[in-house]
Amino acid sequence: MTTDIKKLEDKISDLECQMAFQEQTVEELNDALSQQQLLITNMQVQMKFMVGKMKTMDSSNMADTSEETPPPHY
Repeated sequence: MTTDIKKLEDKISDLECQMAFQEQTVEELNDALSQQQLLITNMQVQMKFMVGKMKTMDSSNMADTSEETPPPHY
């Protein structure tokens, strides 16, 4: 009877150990996900800024395709 109790205590101890490792893994994954979300948010802000700059960019700064000479192989 005592061996059965010892086996059950060992199983419970193993399960508690596994649960502790799983909790640690979940916390690490949550931290990584939070960092990635922050990075994505920052990148979205930068992308909106760049799109806004490109929309307001003066088209006179760009080359006029009608004035360009064709490449030598034409």
